[in-house]
Parts: sequence; structure tokens; C-alpha cells
Amino acid sequence: MYYRYDPTYIILIPAIILTLYAQFKVSSTTNKYFRVRTQRGYTGEQTAREILNANGIYDVRIEMIGGTLSDHYDPRSRVLRLSQDVYRGTSITSVAVAAHECGHAIQHARGYAPLTIRGAIVPVVNFASNASWILIMVGLFMSSFNFLLKIGILLFAATVVFQLVTLPVEFNASSRALAQIESLGIVSHDERRESRKVLKAAALTYVAAAATAVLQLLRLITIANRRDD
Repeated sequence: MYYRYDPTYIILIPAIILTLYAQFKVSSTTNKYFRVRTQRGYTGEQTAREILNANGIYDVRIEMIGGTLSDHYDPRSRVLRLSQDVYRGTSITSVAVAAHECGHAIQHARGYAPLTIRGAIVPVVNFASNASWILIMVGLFMSSFNFLLKIGILLFAATVVFQLVTLPVEFNASSRALAQIESLGIVSHDERRESRKVLKAAALTYVAAAATAVLQLLRLITIANRRDD
């Protein structure tokens, strides 16, 4: 009961509001620009191939996958995966999202440090994210195991670091994307501004995730400190 009604939940309210806003913004913006066709009519797949070729990246495959906005670049397999609406679409959203994922491929090819760091800590973060909450829950419900709460908080901190490192990776990928689609003539100058709106909306989800992780860590530290008093 203590955990359920813990007043420290108030710390998470800004993150919850930001998360809800980010979800609304990305949904409304991407849906709006899915309905706006680019003047030159490039599909997401054609956009991706044009950008990769222009940057001398010929060993990255482009695949179509299921889902909505499930697009991602897999640096281990060197595969750029685009959702069906992006892969086949000729909209502002399709082009912007495909270009963004190409931004990650360019980062990988150029050895962009934050991307390298993020990739290196993924195994640690996967373990920490699973183990941390088990330890935290045990520590919260069993006061005699308070030391487990502190260990769980330390492990959870790895998740926070991952979210913070993700921010420059995503922002940089979007910057590269916007530069590429305009310089290659895939979009007009006005369409570049619209593409930027799509990418800014998507970036909010990463900001919200980072804010949530930071505030959750702050909340857990507050609980641990209160237990020590």
C-alpha cells in the first residue's frame, strides 16, 4: 500500500504530461504530413537509396517491415528497415522518416561517437533495465532488504545514461536527414520546413523518454534517502 500511494509520484507528473503531449504531437504531425505528397514524388525507399548512394554507403540493405512508424536502422546487420507506409509512400512524412534512418546509417559509417557509445552499452542496459526493477520492488516492499533498493537504483541509472546518450544521436540524425533531402533535391525548401516539423515531433518522444527516466531516478533516490532518515 505504501508504494501504491507514495507521494513521490508527484515528481513524475511533468514527465507524464510531456509524454502525453509528445504522443499527441507525433501522431497528429506524422498523420498530417502522410497526406501531403512531395513535389518530386520520391518514395521512402527511393529517398533512402539516394541518400545512401550519395554518401558512398552501398552495403546497407533496405527492407520493408510491418507496423506503423516501426522504422529503424540496425547497425549490426547493416539493414535499414522501413514500415510499409514509409517504404512505399511519397509523402513528407515518408521522406522525412526514411531520411532520418539514413542519418543513423551515415553516423555508423562515419563512426559518430554517441552512436558508438550507445551501441556499446546496449548489453549492459538490457541487463540493468530487467534486473533493476526486480531489486527495486523487493527493496520497496521489504524494508530489511533496503540495500537491494540502492543496488537497483544504481542499475537503473544505466537506463538513464542510455536515454541521455540517445538524444544527441537522434537530433544529429535528423540534422543530417534535413541536409541530405534538400541538398539532393528530394524536397523543396518549403518541404524541408515541413519535414523538419515531422522530425521535431518525433524527437519529442525521445525527450519525453529521457525526462521520464531522469525524474524516475530522482524519485527513487528520494525514496531511498527517506528510508535512511
